[in-house]
Amino acid sequence: MRIALGVEYDGANFNGWQIQAQGQGYSVQGRVEQALAKVANHEVRTFCAGRTDSGVHATGQIIHFDSEAVRKARGWVLGANAHLPDDVAVIWAKPVSDAFHARFSAQRRRYRYVIYSRPVRPTFLARRVTWEYRTLDIERMQAAASYLLGEHDFSSFRAYGCQAKSPVRTVHELKLSRSGERGEFIMLDIEANAFLHHMVRNIVGVLSAIGAGERPVEWAREVLEYRDRKLGGVTAPPYGLYLVGVEYPEEFGIPYLSPPQMVW
Repeated sequence: MRIALGVEYDGANFNGWQIQAQGQGYSVQGRVEQALAKVANHEVRTFCAGRTDSGVHATGQIIHFDSEAVRKARGWVLGANAHLPDDVAVIWAKPVSDAFHARFSAQRRRYRYVIYSRPVRPTFLARRVTWEYRTLDIERMQAAASYLLGEHDFSSFRAYGCQAKSPVRTVHELKLSRSGERGEFIMLDIEANAFLHHMVRNIVGVLSAIGAGERPVEWAREVLEYRDRKLGGVTAPPYGLYLVGVEYPEEFGIPYLSPPQMVW
């Protein structure tokens, strides 16, 4: 039987989702597979929708695994959570057809990047947001973001070590907004068919420079047209990045949850 799970985690203490070579590093995948193995009474191999980097969080990660063990959905959830650390939780579980694949069946993925804008660095939110001491103009950032909508070659926004065969991606939505009593939280919500390695963080780096007035609005278009990572902006830190949702064909019945508001 194939089981799909919804997983959320605080990635601050992890070396990313994926188990590293020779088992090095503390990965979310490793902890989840260990927990599920205890419930299934056999080794478990999981597949995820998006391999988040070190320090990156998720509120809507989707995974699947195969098992001959017969358990109710509630049993998978409660059993796994009993063996997981406090910063990882299985939210739901459901059986799916063998045609479902957490990664290859996904049609769209959605991320939220949270910037905390104030002159002094935060304490409690230090590894859950990205601190920005500069004053950012989100109207300028939104205008620049319009150049990135649609299908483009995002070579300028991919990491040097990105292993994707094609740099072409389609961005369906890229929206900025403010929250908080003084508008100190800036959210960047982006949805695309798929993402390149560091793509969101590199987009944030470009838009932040534009929002701070260090670059013109048109610079976003120029960086895109360069198709050269060396001519792009800085890579924003990982801590403000959250995988918040993955969309699949309706036939699989996978929940598509909106991102939680948390403190912002």
